[in-house]
Amino acid sequence: MSTANTEPVITSYAQAPTRTIAAGGVSFAYRELGPKGGIPVIFFVHLAATLDNWDPRIIDPIAKNHHVIAFDNCGVGASTGQVPDTVEAMADDAFTFIVALGFSKIDIFSFSLGGMVAQDFVVKQPAFVRKLILTGTGPRGGKDIDKVAGTTYFDMLRAALTLSDPKEFLFFNRNTAGKLAARAFVNRLKERTVDRDALITVKAFRTQLKAVQAYGRSAPSNLSKLTQPTLIANGDNDRMVPSTLSKDLHRRIKHSELIIYPDSGHGGIFQFHDQFAPVAVEFLAR
Repeated sequence: MSTANTEPVITSYAQAPTRTIAAGGVSFAYRELGPKGGIPVIFFVHLAATLDNWDPRIIDPIAKNHHVIAFDNCGVGASTGQVPDTVEAMADDAFTFIVALGFSKIDIFSFSLGGMVAQDFVVKQPAFVRKLILTGTGPRGGKDIDKVAGTTYFDMLRAALTLSDPKEFLFFNRNTAGKLAARAFVNRLKERTVDRDALITVKAFRTQLKAVQAYGRSAPSNLSKLTQPTLIANGDNDRMVPSTLSKDLHRRIKHSELIIYPDSGHGGIFQFHDQFAPVAVEFLAR
């Protein structure tokens, strides 16, 4: 006799339980929410980030009608293993995790370093990806991506001197609108009060920076062969991954869509979450 699944559907990221799954000798930590069934949306997170760094104003609207999964890749947060020193290897680890969950077709939502990992993933595993969302990111070999480390360390110092979160400097303009958006974003990340993730270690963070630097200095990937519907978004003043690289991605990926938000930086989608979230939801629903 079959029994219906009466487990309530969680659509709030702040309430999504943290789970683990073993694959390839690694215990991957992840959170899932939204109605199960259909093609899941896998979230690929940014530099130095863990499960606690996704904006609920982005993830919750998507989870209303989609099965959403966010995860810590190898060596990050509560996941075991070591952070690899190449973006390509990070993509391989993500593939191991996704296969372990039993999926053979996914949508990807990515931000920053996550967008770099997502590009390497879809280049190597094109049949696995139905739709691709690339935000605050750039292509392999993109101009000035190898300077991310310098920008990051500089803004970390500025944040330390003002007792602020580094993301307030890295993700947002330092004008009135940017400062307000930054504080609001950082506060939203604190809405989850229990079962918080472990912080990234200094060693893992430095390894990620090394991987990003190598990615920026390597030969470009052939993105012209991608056929997946792709949505690209950024602010017009991204100091981490220059906004011109979002336009470069748009030129190189056929039939892609591009949104550039005015007077905003690397975290443009977070500053304009009320505009971007509905666009992402509509894009995934097509």
